[in-house]
Amino acid sequence: MSKLGIRCQVHQKKHSRIKQQEQYLQDNVLNQRFGVNQPNQVWLADSTELTYGVNGQYKVRLSGALDLYGRHLIAHKLSETETSKAKVQVFQRAFNFAGDVHPVVHTDPGSACTSGTFNNFLAQHEVTRSMSRPGTPYDNAPMERWWNEFKLRWIDRHAKPVTYKELVALVEEGINYFNQLDRSPARNDLTPAEYWNEAV
Repeated sequence: MSKLGIRCQVHQKKHSRIKQQEQYLQDNVLNQRFGVNQPNQVWLADSTELTYGVNGQYKVRLSGALDLYGRHLIAHKLSETETSKAKVQVFQRAFNFAGDVHPVVHTDPGSACTSGTFNNFLAQHEVTRSMSRPGTPYDNAPMERWWNEFKLRWIDRHAKPVTYKELVALVEEGINYFNQLDRSPARNDLTPAEYWNEAV
């Protein structure tokens, strides 16, 4: 983290009288410094909406954790709504994949990411927390760009899934493509997985 010029911030607690639940609000520690030189320095998290059904009438959320190094999506999960439980499951998968690491974890300031459940889980893994400023998607630009590419280059180029099972298959195939097959000059013509694994 010191190579990124990032200092650990102590979280602050905010008690909401309306929701009557503990919320954790964080500074924008990352501050749009998206350049990293090794895996597991910075993980970004976000979710995006996907639809299925004959008329696209059913909606689900696809949550993911993206390692900035190589833009590698290291964990993901589909759920009916964006909840703290879904976020915890995504990051449990991320830590299972990456091992005993302590990255900067940058998220939006939504309720799932400010919940005590999610932040207490992350605290157990000794991460440094960072949050986008409200109404500032550029603070999480690489994650937003990943979702955009995923939808434009994969979801929109395939037939609309009618069933949830078809949606799951489409999502898994797409993530596999972007992680395992998509090569880029920015990664020395390697895939995200190859680039990431070469450095760990």
